[in-house]
Amino acid sequence: MSRASRRVPAAKAAPTIKLPPAPRPPMPREWVTLVLLSVVLFLVHTYAARVVGFGDSEALYVCYALHPAPAYLDHPGLVGDVARYLGNGGAPRPETVHVLTSVVGALVPGLFAATARVAGASMRAAAVAGLVALAAPMMAIGLFALTPDLLLAPLWLLALALGAFATREAKSGAGKIAWLFYGVVAGLATWAKLSGALLFLVPAALFVKSGPHRKHAFAGIGLGLLVTAPLVRFEVQAGFPMLRHRLIDTQQTGLPWLVKGLGSLTIGQVLYVSPVLAWLVVVGVRAALRHRRDEDATARFLSLAVLVPGAVLACVTLASRQAEPHWMAPAWLALPILLAYLASQGRPSPSVPSPSPRLVSSGIAVALLFTVAVHAWILSPRALALAPKSYDPKVDIANELYGWPRAIEAVNEAASPGDVVVGPHWVVCAQLHAALPGIRVGCNTPIRDDFDGWLPRETWKTAERVLYVTDARFPATPESVLPGYTHSQDRRVVVYRGGRPVRTFSIATMDRVARQQRAP
Repeated sequence: MSRASRRVPAAKAAPTIKLPPAPRPPMPREWVTLVLLSVVLFLVHTYAARVVGFGDSEALYVCYALHPAPAYLDHPGLVGDVARYLGNGGAPRPETVHVLTSVVGALVPGLFAATARVAGASMRAAAVAGLVALAAPMMAIGLFALTPDLLLAPLWLLALALGAFATREAKSGAGKIAWLFYGVVAGLATWAKLSGALLFLVPAALFVKSGPHRKHAFAGIGLGLLVTAPLVRFEVQAGFPMLRHRLIDTQQTGLPWLVKGLGSLTIGQVLYVSPVLAWLVVVGVRAALRHRRDEDATARFLSLAVLVPGAVLACVTLASRQAEPHWMAPAWLALPILLAYLASQGRPSPSVPSPSPRLVSSGIAVALLFTVAVHAWILSPRALALAPKSYDPKVDIANELYGWPRAIEAVNEAASPGDVVVGPHWVVCAQLHAALPGIRVGCNTPIRDDFDGWLPRETWKTAERVLYVTDARFPATPESVLPGYTHSQDRRVVVYRGGRPVRTFSIATMDRVARQQRAP
Protein backbone atom coordinates (compact mmCIF):
# COMPACT_ATOMS: atom_id res chain seq x y z
CA MET A 1 0.00 0.00 0.00
CA SER A 2 1.36 3.28 -1.02
CA ARG A 3 1.55 6.21 1.24
CA ALA A 4 -0.90 8.05 -0.98
CA SER A 5 -3.50 5.35 -0.46
CA ARG A 6 -3.18 5.36 3.27
CA ARG A 7 -6.29 6.66 5.04
CA VAL A 8 -5.60 9.81 6.93
CA PRO A 9 -7.31 9.71 10.32
CA ALA A 10 -9.99 12.36 10.79
CA ALA A 11 -9.12 15.26 12.98
CA LYS A 12 -10.73 15.17 16.36
CA ALA A 13 -13.43 17.77 16.90
CA ALA A 14 -12.45 20.46 19.31
CA PRO A 15 -14.23 20.07 22.62
CA THR A 16 -17.22 22.41 23.07
CA ILE A 17 -16.65 24.90 25.79
CA LYS A 18 -19.83 26.12 27.40
CA LEU A 19 -19.41 29.65 28.52
CA PRO A 20 -21.50 30.85 31.43
CA PRO A 21 -24.24 33.27 30.44
CA ALA A 22 -23.21 36.87 30.52
CA PRO A 23 -24.35 38.43 33.76
CA ARG A 24 -27.17 40.87 33.46
CA PRO A 25 -26.21 44.42 34.21
CA PRO A 26 -27.33 45.35 37.69
CA MET A 27 -30.49 47.37 38.02
CA PRO A 28 -29.54 51.03 38.33
CA ARG A 29 -30.06 52.25 41.85
CA GLU A 30 -32.26 55.03 40.47
CA TRP A 31 -34.83 52.40 39.48
CA VAL A 32 -34.74 50.88 42.96
CA THR A 33 -35.24 54.34 44.44
CA LEU A 34 -38.11 55.05 42.06
CA VAL A 35 -39.91 51.84 42.98
CA LEU A 36 -39.41 52.31 46.71
CA LEU A 37 -40.58 55.93 46.68
CA SER A 38 -43.59 55.01 44.55
CA VAL A 39 -44.57 52.39 47.12
CA VAL A 40 -44.12 54.92 49.94
CA LEU A 41 -46.25 57.47 48.06
CA PHE A 42 -48.96 54.86 47.56
CA LEU A 43 -48.96 53.93 51.26
CA VAL A 44 -49.15 57.56 52.37
CA HIS A 45 -52.02 58.26 49.98
CA THR A 46 -53.78 55.09 51.08
CA TYR A 47 -53.61 56.30 54.68
CA ALA A 48 -54.83 59.75 53.61
CA ALA A 49 -57.79 58.12 51.85
CA ARG A 50 -59.04 56.97 55.26
CA VAL A 51 -58.85 60.32 57.04
CA VAL A 52 -59.61 63.13 54.56
CA GLY A 53 -62.70 63.97 52.55
CA PHE A 54 -63.19 65.66 49.22
CA GLY A 55 -61.51 68.90 48.30
CA ASP A 56 -63.91 71.57 47.09
CA SER A 57 -63.08 71.17 43.38
CA GLU A 58 -63.03 67.39 43.75
CA ALA A 59 -66.53 67.50 45.25
CA LEU A 60 -67.74 69.37 42.17
CA TYR A 61 -66.40 66.65 39.88
CA VAL A 62 -68.15 64.06 42.04
CA CYS A 63 -71.37 66.02 41.51
CA TYR A 64 -70.91 65.45 37.78
CA ALA A 65 -71.71 61.79 38.46
CA LEU A 66 -75.24 62.82 39.48
CA HIS A 67 -75.87 64.78 36.27
CA PRO A 68 -74.50 62.87 33.24
CA ALA A 69 -73.55 65.14 30.35
CA PRO A 70 -70.85 65.32 27.66
CA ALA A 71 -69.44 68.49 29.24
CA TYR A 72 -69.91 70.97 32.07
CA LEU A 73 -69.02 74.61 32.49
CA ASP A 74 -65.51 73.85 33.73
CA HIS A 75 -64.46 70.62 32.04
CA PRO A 76 -65.49 67.84 29.65
CA GLY A 77 -67.39 64.90 31.05
CA LEU A 78 -64.82 62.10 31.38
CA VAL A 79 -64.13 62.84 35.05
CA GLY A 80 -67.87 62.63 35.74
CA ASP A 81 -68.05 59.25 33.98
CA VAL A 82 -65.23 57.91 36.15
CA ALA A 83 -66.90 59.23 39.31
CA ARG A 84 -70.22 57.69 38.28
CA TYR A 85 -68.50 54.33 37.66
CA LEU A 86 -66.88 54.45 41.11
CA GLY A 87 -70.24 55.30 42.67
CA ASN A 88 -72.17 52.56 40.82
CA GLY A 89 -74.25 55.14 39.02
CA GLY A 90 -74.26 57.74 41.81
CA ALA A 91 -71.87 59.83 43.84
CA PRO A 92 -68.94 57.78 45.21
CA ARG A 93 -67.56 58.00 48.72
CA PRO A 94 -64.26 59.82 49.36
CA GLU A 95 -62.41 56.70 50.44
CA THR A 96 -63.48 54.82 47.30
CA VAL A 97 -62.31 57.64 45.06
CA HIS A 98 -59.00 58.07 46.83
CA VAL A 99 -58.09 54.39 46.61
CA LEU A 100 -58.22 54.71 42.82
CA THR A 101 -56.36 58.00 42.78
CA SER A 102 -53.68 56.58 45.07
CA VAL A 103 -53.02 53.77 42.62
CA VAL A 104 -52.94 56.05 39.57
CA GLY A 105 -50.81 58.65 41.32
CA ALA A 106 -48.26 56.01 42.33
CA LEU A 107 -48.07 54.62 38.77
CA VAL A 108 -47.59 57.94 36.97
CA PRO A 109 -43.86 58.32 37.85
CA GLY A 110 -43.28 54.85 36.43
CA LEU A 111 -45.14 55.91 33.28
CA PHE A 112 -42.69 58.81 32.94
CA ALA A 113 -39.78 56.39 33.12
CA ALA A 114 -41.41 53.95 30.69
CA THR A 115 -42.14 56.77 28.21
CA ALA A 116 -38.53 57.93 28.40
CA ARG A 117 -37.39 54.36 27.66
CA VAL A 118 -39.70 54.14 24.66
CA ALA A 119 -38.23 57.41 23.42
CA GLY A 120 -34.71 55.95 23.62
CA ALA A 121 -33.39 57.12 26.99
CA SER A 122 -31.04 54.91 28.95
CA MET A 123 -32.28 52.96 31.95
CA ARG A 124 -30.65 55.35 34.39
CA ALA A 125 -31.84 58.52 32.65
CA ALA A 126 -35.38 57.15 32.37
CA ALA A 127 -35.49 56.39 36.09
CA VAL A 128 -34.28 59.91 36.87
CA ALA A 129 -37.13 61.29 34.74
CA GLY A 130 -39.55 59.25 36.84
CA LEU A 131 -37.98 60.51 40.07
CA VAL A 132 -38.33 64.12 38.94
CA ALA A 133 -42.03 63.54 38.28
CA LEU A 134 -42.53 61.74 41.59
CA ALA A 135 -40.84 64.48 43.61
CA ALA A 136 -42.62 67.46 42.02
CA PRO A 137 -45.36 68.64 44.42
CA MET A 138 -47.64 69.37 41.44
CA MET A 139 -47.67 65.63 40.71
CA ALA A 140 -47.09 63.97 44.10
CA ILE A 141 -49.78 66.07 45.81
CA GLY A 142 -52.02 67.15 42.96
CA LEU A 143 -52.69 63.63 41.67
CA PHE A 144 -54.24 62.50 44.96
CA ALA A 145 -57.57 64.05 44.07
CA LEU A 146 -60.00 62.88 41.39
CA THR A 147 -59.57 65.72 38.92
CA PRO A 148 -59.34 66.08 35.13
CA ASP A 149 -55.55 66.37 35.58
CA LEU A 150 -55.40 62.90 37.12
CA LEU A 151 -56.98 61.47 33.96
CA LEU A 152 -55.05 63.73 31.59
CA ALA A 153 -51.57 62.84 32.90
CA PRO A 154 -51.47 59.11 31.91
CA LEU A 155 -53.23 59.81 28.60
CA TRP A 156 -50.76 62.58 27.77
CA LEU A 157 -47.81 60.32 28.62
CA LEU A 158 -49.25 57.53 26.48
CA ALA A 159 -49.52 59.96 23.57
CA LEU A 160 -45.90 61.03 24.10
CA ALA A 161 -44.80 57.39 24.10
CA LEU A 162 -46.70 56.69 20.87
CA GLY A 163 -45.29 59.79 19.17
CA ALA A 164 -41.73 59.02 20.28
CA PHE A 165 -42.08 55.42 19.10
CA ALA A 166 -43.46 56.56 15.75
CA THR A 167 -40.54 58.92 15.16
CA ARG A 168 -38.01 56.24 16.08
CA GLU A 169 -39.70 53.68 13.84
CA ALA A 170 -40.15 56.03 10.90
CA LYS A 171 -39.29 53.29 8.38
CA SER A 172 -41.59 50.60 9.73
CA GLY A 173 -45.27 49.88 9.54
CA ALA A 174 -45.46 49.93 13.33
CA GLY A 175 -44.60 53.62 13.25
CA LYS A 176 -47.53 54.29 10.91
CA ILE A 177 -49.93 52.49 13.23
CA ALA A 178 -48.52 54.35 16.25
CA TRP A 179 -49.57 57.68 14.73
CA LEU A 180 -53.12 56.41 14.32
CA PHE A 181 -53.26 55.41 17.98
CA TYR A 182 -51.69 58.74 18.92
CA GLY A 183 -54.69 60.56 17.45
CA VAL A 184 -57.17 58.37 19.32
CA VAL A 185 -55.36 58.93 22.64
CA ALA A 186 -55.29 62.69 21.97
CA GLY A 187 -59.06 62.55 21.49
CA LEU A 188 -59.50 60.76 24.82
CA ALA A 189 -57.22 63.30 26.49
CA THR A 190 -59.51 66.06 25.21
CA TRP A 191 -62.42 64.35 26.94
CA ALA A 192 -60.36 64.43 30.16
CA LYS A 193 -59.48 68.12 29.91
CA LEU A 194 -59.82 70.67 27.16
CA SER A 195 -56.04 71.22 27.09
CA GLY A 196 -55.70 67.65 25.83
CA ALA A 197 -56.66 69.01 22.40
CA LEU A 198 -53.20 70.62 22.25
CA LEU A 199 -51.80 67.17 21.53
CA PHE A 200 -53.30 67.47 18.03
CA LEU A 201 -51.05 70.47 17.35
CA VAL A 202 -47.78 68.64 18.06
CA PRO A 203 -47.74 66.29 15.02
CA ALA A 204 -49.21 69.10 12.93
CA ALA A 205 -46.18 71.22 13.83
CA LEU A 206 -43.83 68.26 13.37
CA PHE A 207 -45.06 67.58 9.83
CA VAL A 208 -45.91 71.14 8.86
CA LYS A 209 -43.83 70.69 5.67
CA SER A 210 -43.10 67.02 5.08
CA GLY A 211 -41.72 63.93 6.70
CA PRO A 212 -42.12 60.16 6.94
CA HIS A 213 -45.58 59.04 8.03
CA ARG A 214 -46.97 62.51 7.45
CA LYS A 215 -50.18 61.11 5.98
CA HIS A 216 -50.60 58.66 8.84
CA ALA A 217 -49.99 61.36 11.44
CA PHE A 218 -52.72 63.52 9.93
CA ALA A 219 -54.95 60.45 9.60
CA GLY A 220 -54.44 59.91 13.34
CA ILE A 221 -55.47 63.52 13.97
CA GLY A 222 -58.61 62.85 11.94
CA LEU A 223 -59.42 59.79 14.05
CA GLY A 224 -58.89 61.79 17.21
CA LEU A 225 -61.23 64.51 16.01
CA LEU A 226 -63.87 61.84 15.42
CA VAL A 227 -63.43 60.75 19.03
CA THR A 228 -64.10 64.33 20.18
CA ALA A 229 -67.02 64.86 17.78
CA PRO A 230 -69.79 64.24 20.40
CA LEU A 231 -68.13 66.76 22.74
CA VAL A 232 -67.84 69.37 19.99
CA ARG A 233 -71.43 68.77 18.88
CA PHE A 234 -72.71 69.23 22.44
CA GLU A 235 -70.79 72.50 22.86
CA VAL A 236 -72.00 73.87 19.52
CA GLN A 237 -75.64 72.98 20.18
CA ALA A 238 -75.51 74.48 23.69
CA GLY A 239 -73.89 77.72 22.50
CA PHE A 240 -70.32 76.97 23.68
CA PRO A 241 -71.09 77.20 27.42
CA MET A 242 -67.67 75.91 28.50
CA LEU A 243 -65.76 78.45 26.42
CA ARG A 244 -68.11 81.26 27.42
CA HIS A 245 -67.72 80.37 31.09
CA ARG A 246 -63.92 80.21 30.86
CA LEU A 247 -63.32 83.21 28.63
CA ILE A 248 -66.09 85.59 29.70
CA ASP A 249 -68.04 84.76 32.87
CA THR A 250 -65.06 83.99 35.12
CA GLN A 251 -63.14 87.06 33.94
CA GLN A 252 -65.49 89.55 35.58
CA THR A 253 -63.65 89.40 38.92
CA GLY A 254 -60.12 88.77 40.10
CA LEU A 255 -56.78 90.52 39.93
CA PRO A 256 -56.08 92.97 37.07
CA TRP A 257 -55.18 91.60 33.65
CA LEU A 258 -51.70 90.00 33.40
CA VAL A 259 -51.11 90.25 37.15
CA LYS A 260 -52.60 86.86 38.07
CA GLY A 261 -51.12 85.27 34.94
CA LEU A 262 -47.61 86.56 35.59
CA GLY A 263 -47.84 85.36 39.17
CA SER A 264 -48.93 81.91 38.04
CA LEU A 265 -46.06 81.69 35.53
CA THR A 266 -43.42 82.77 38.04
CA ILE A 267 -44.08 82.45 41.77
CA GLY A 268 -46.79 79.88 41.14
CA GLN A 269 -44.43 77.58 39.26
CA VAL A 270 -41.78 77.88 41.99
CA LEU A 271 -44.35 76.77 44.59
CA TYR A 272 -46.06 74.07 42.53
CA VAL A 273 -42.92 72.56 40.98
CA SER A 274 -40.42 73.57 43.73
CA PRO A 275 -37.53 76.05 43.26
CA VAL A 276 -34.77 73.85 41.82
CA LEU A 277 -37.10 71.87 39.57
CA ALA A 278 -38.51 75.20 38.38
CA TRP A 279 -34.98 76.07 37.25
CA LEU A 280 -34.80 72.70 35.49
CA VAL A 281 -37.99 73.71 33.68
CA VAL A 282 -36.15 76.77 32.38
CA VAL A 283 -33.21 74.58 31.31
CA GLY A 284 -35.60 72.17 29.61
CA VAL A 285 -37.43 74.91 27.73
CA ARG A 286 -34.09 76.24 26.45
CA ALA A 287 -33.18 72.72 25.30
CA ALA A 288 -36.54 72.39 23.55
CA LEU A 289 -35.99 75.69 21.74
CA ARG A 290 -32.56 74.49 20.67
CA HIS A 291 -33.79 71.15 19.32
CA ARG A 292 -37.16 72.15 17.85
CA ARG A 293 -35.69 71.84 14.34
CA ASP A 294 -33.31 68.99 15.08
CA GLU A 295 -32.56 66.39 12.43
CA ASP A 296 -33.35 63.78 15.06
CA ALA A 297 -37.12 63.35 14.69
CA THR A 298 -37.55 62.09 18.27
CA ALA A 299 -35.76 65.10 19.76
CA ARG A 300 -37.80 67.36 17.51
CA PHE A 301 -41.08 65.72 18.51
CA LEU A 302 -40.36 65.92 22.27
CA SER A 303 -39.22 69.54 21.91
CA LEU A 304 -42.43 70.49 20.12
CA ALA A 305 -44.43 68.59 22.75
CA VAL A 306 -43.04 71.14 25.24
CA LEU A 307 -43.13 74.30 23.15
CA VAL A 308 -46.45 74.07 21.31
CA PRO A 309 -48.69 73.34 24.33
CA GLY A 310 -46.50 75.62 26.46
CA ALA A 311 -46.96 78.60 24.16
CA VAL A 312 -50.75 78.21 24.04
CA LEU A 313 -51.13 77.60 27.78
CA ALA A 314 -48.85 80.53 28.65
CA CYS A 315 -50.97 82.86 26.52
CA VAL A 316 -54.18 81.59 28.15
CA THR A 317 -52.62 81.99 31.60
CA LEU A 318 -51.48 85.54 30.92
CA ALA A 319 -54.89 86.51 29.54
CA SER A 320 -56.88 85.10 32.48
CA ARG A 321 -57.81 86.86 35.71
CA GLN A 322 -58.40 83.44 37.31
CA ALA A 323 -55.16 81.75 36.17
CA GLU A 324 -53.76 78.91 38.27
CA PRO A 325 -50.20 77.51 38.23
CA HIS A 326 -51.26 73.97 37.34
CA TRP A 327 -52.58 75.15 33.97
CA MET A 328 -49.01 74.85 32.64
CA ALA A 329 -48.59 71.25 33.82
CA PRO A 330 -49.36 69.52 30.47
CA ALA A 331 -46.50 71.36 28.77
CA TRP A 332 -44.05 70.28 31.47
CA LEU A 333 -44.87 66.57 31.17
CA ALA A 334 -42.52 66.14 28.19
CA LEU A 335 -39.62 68.05 29.78
CA PRO A 336 -38.02 65.28 31.91
CA ILE A 337 -38.46 62.87 29.00
CA LEU A 338 -36.76 65.25 26.58
CA LEU A 339 -33.85 65.89 28.96
CA ALA A 340 -33.46 62.16 29.65
CA TYR A 341 -33.42 61.44 25.91
CA LEU A 342 -30.87 64.15 25.11
CA ALA A 343 -28.60 63.05 27.97
CA SER A 344 -28.75 59.42 26.80
CA GLN A 345 -27.94 60.38 23.20
CA GLY A 346 -24.96 62.52 24.20
CA ARG A 347 -26.65 65.50 22.62
CA PRO A 348 -25.97 68.44 24.95
CA SER A 349 -24.91 71.52 23.06
CA PRO A 350 -22.54 74.30 24.18
CA SER A 351 -25.39 76.83 24.24
CA VAL A 352 -27.73 74.50 26.12
CA PRO A 353 -25.66 72.31 28.45
CA SER A 354 -27.21 69.26 30.00
CA PRO A 355 -28.15 69.79 33.67
CA SER A 356 -25.52 68.36 35.97
CA PRO A 357 -26.34 65.25 38.02
CA ARG A 358 -25.81 67.30 41.18
CA LEU A 359 -28.41 69.86 40.06
CA VAL A 360 -30.92 67.14 39.23
CA SER A 361 -30.32 65.37 42.54
CA SER A 362 -30.69 68.65 44.42
CA GLY A 363 -33.91 69.38 42.56
CA ILE A 364 -35.36 65.99 43.47
CA ALA A 365 -34.32 66.36 47.12
CA VAL A 366 -35.76 69.87 47.51
CA ALA A 367 -39.00 68.88 45.77
CA LEU A 368 -39.34 65.88 48.07
CA LEU A 369 -38.92 68.16 51.08
CA PHE A 370 -41.74 70.36 49.77
CA THR A 371 -43.91 67.29 49.19
CA VAL A 372 -43.22 65.82 52.63
CA ALA A 373 -43.92 69.16 54.32
CA VAL A 374 -47.31 69.52 52.62
CA HIS A 375 -48.32 65.96 53.43
CA ALA A 376 -47.28 66.48 57.06
CA TRP A 377 -49.26 69.73 57.24
CA ILE A 378 -52.40 68.07 55.90
CA LEU A 379 -52.21 64.72 57.69
CA SER A 380 -50.81 65.76 61.08
CA PRO A 381 -53.16 67.88 63.25
CA ARG A 382 -50.22 68.79 65.48
CA ALA A 383 -48.57 70.62 62.60
CA LEU A 384 -51.12 73.41 63.04
CA ALA A 385 -49.49 74.25 66.37
CA LEU A 386 -46.51 75.55 64.38
CA ALA A 387 -48.64 78.13 62.58
CA PRO A 388 -47.96 81.77 63.51
CA LYS A 389 -50.53 83.96 65.26
CA SER A 390 -51.35 85.58 61.91
CA TYR A 391 -52.53 82.21 60.54
CA ASP A 392 -55.85 82.58 58.73
CA PRO A 393 -57.75 79.26 58.51
CA LYS A 394 -59.99 80.65 55.76
CA VAL A 395 -57.21 80.57 53.17
CA ASP A 396 -55.79 77.17 54.18
CA ILE A 397 -57.32 74.71 51.72
CA ALA A 398 -56.22 71.80 53.93
CA ASN A 399 -59.11 72.64 56.24
CA GLU A 400 -61.69 71.86 53.57
CA LEU A 401 -60.64 68.19 53.75
CA TYR A 402 -61.77 67.76 57.37
CA GLY A 403 -64.69 69.98 58.30
CA TRP A 404 -67.51 68.74 56.13
CA PRO A 405 -68.50 65.41 57.76
CA ARG A 406 -69.79 67.18 60.91
CA ALA A 407 -71.51 69.88 58.87
CA ILE A 408 -73.21 67.29 56.67
CA GLU A 409 -74.41 65.43 59.77
CA ALA A 410 -75.94 68.63 61.11
CA VAL A 411 -77.66 69.36 57.78
CA ASN A 412 -79.13 65.85 57.75
CA GLU A 413 -80.53 66.39 61.23
CA ALA A 414 -82.12 69.71 60.28
CA ALA A 415 -83.53 68.66 56.89
CA SER A 416 -87.08 67.43 56.34
CA PRO A 417 -88.57 65.81 53.22
CA GLY A 418 -89.00 68.37 50.47
CA ASP A 419 -86.50 70.86 51.86
CA VAL A 420 -83.97 72.54 49.60
CA VAL A 421 -80.39 73.12 50.72
CA VAL A 422 -78.70 76.26 49.39
CA GLY A 423 -75.13 77.52 49.64
CA PRO A 424 -73.57 80.91 48.84
CA HIS A 425 -70.91 79.60 46.46
CA TRP A 426 -70.23 76.50 44.39
CA VAL A 427 -67.46 75.34 46.77
CA VAL A 428 -70.09 74.96 49.52
CA CYS A 429 -72.80 73.63 47.22
CA ALA A 430 -70.49 70.99 45.74
CA GLN A 431 -69.62 69.56 49.15
CA LEU A 432 -73.31 69.46 50.10
CA HIS A 433 -74.49 67.91 46.85
CA ALA A 434 -71.74 65.27 46.79
CA ALA A 435 -72.59 64.12 50.33
CA LEU A 436 -76.41 64.56 50.09
CA PRO A 437 -77.38 63.08 46.71
CA GLY A 438 -80.97 62.56 47.82
CA ILE A 439 -81.56 66.22 48.72
CA ARG A 440 -82.04 69.05 46.23
CA VAL A 441 -79.17 71.52 46.38
CA GLY A 442 -79.23 75.02 44.93
CA CYS A 443 -76.44 77.54 44.68
CA ASN A 444 -76.07 81.30 44.85
CA THR A 445 -72.65 81.69 43.23
CA PRO A 446 -72.21 85.32 42.05
CA ILE A 447 -71.85 84.08 38.46
CA ARG A 448 -73.71 81.31 36.69
CA ASP A 449 -72.43 77.82 37.48
CA ASP A 450 -73.44 74.20 36.87
CA PHE A 451 -75.96 74.32 39.72
CA ASP A 452 -78.04 76.81 37.75
CA GLY A 453 -78.72 74.00 35.29
CA TRP A 454 -79.20 71.32 37.92
CA LEU A 455 -81.56 73.35 40.17
CA PRO A 456 -82.33 76.82 38.76
CA ARG A 457 -82.44 79.78 41.12
CA GLU A 458 -86.05 80.55 40.31
CA THR A 459 -86.90 77.06 41.58
CA TRP A 460 -85.14 77.09 44.95
CA LYS A 461 -86.10 80.71 45.63
CA THR A 462 -89.76 79.62 45.71
CA ALA A 463 -89.34 76.49 47.86
CA GLU A 464 -91.44 76.23 51.01
CA ARG A 465 -88.41 75.77 53.26
CA VAL A 466 -84.72 76.33 52.58
CA LEU A 467 -81.69 75.36 54.65
CA TYR A 468 -79.08 78.02 53.96
CA VAL A 469 -75.62 76.58 54.68
CA THR A 470 -72.45 78.64 54.75
CA ASP A 471 -69.16 79.06 56.56
CA ALA A 472 -67.04 81.98 57.67
CA ARG A 473 -65.49 82.35 54.20
CA PHE A 474 -68.79 83.67 52.83
CA PRO A 475 -70.29 86.41 55.02
CA ALA A 476 -73.57 86.90 53.11
CA THR A 477 -76.61 86.59 55.40
CA PRO A 478 -79.49 84.27 54.49
CA GLU A 479 -81.96 87.17 54.79
CA SER A 480 -80.20 89.02 51.97
CA VAL A 481 -80.33 85.94 49.76
CA LEU A 482 -83.92 84.96 50.61
CA PRO A 483 -85.80 88.22 51.29
CA GLY A 484 -89.20 86.53 51.19
CA TYR A 485 -88.37 84.17 54.06
CA THR A 486 -88.16 84.32 57.83
CA HIS A 487 -85.23 82.97 59.82
CA SER A 488 -86.85 80.32 62.04
CA GLN A 489 -83.90 78.31 63.33
CA ASP A 490 -80.11 78.47 63.38
CA ARG A 491 -77.44 75.86 63.97
CA ARG A 492 -73.70 76.36 64.24
CA VAL A 493 -70.91 73.80 63.83
CA VAL A 494 -67.31 74.62 64.77
CA VAL A 495 -64.57 72.35 63.43
CA TYR A 496 -61.19 72.14 65.18
CA ARG A 497 -57.79 70.99 63.93
CA GLY A 498 -54.90 70.78 66.33
CA GLY A 499 -57.03 72.44 68.97
CA ARG A 500 -57.67 75.52 66.82
CA PRO A 501 -61.00 76.45 65.21
CA VAL A 502 -60.59 76.28 61.45
CA ARG A 503 -64.16 76.22 60.10
CA THR A 504 -67.45 77.59 61.43
CA PHE A 505 -70.53 76.39 59.59
CA SER A 506 -73.94 78.05 59.90
CA ILE A 507 -77.19 76.28 59.01
CA ALA A 508 -80.14 78.66 58.87
CA THR A 509 -83.68 77.32 58.43
CA MET A 510 -85.65 79.74 56.28
CA ASP A 511 -89.46 79.53 55.93
CA ARG A 512 -91.52 81.35 53.35
CA VAL A 513 -93.62 84.16 54.81
CA ALA A 514 -96.70 82.99 52.89
CA ARG A 515 -96.46 79.60 54.57
CA GLN A 516 -96.48 81.14 58.04
CA GLN A 517 -99.52 83.30 57.19
CA ARG A 518 -101.50 80.18 56.25
CA ALA A 519 -100.72 78.52 59.56
CA PRO A 520 -103.63 78.48 62.09
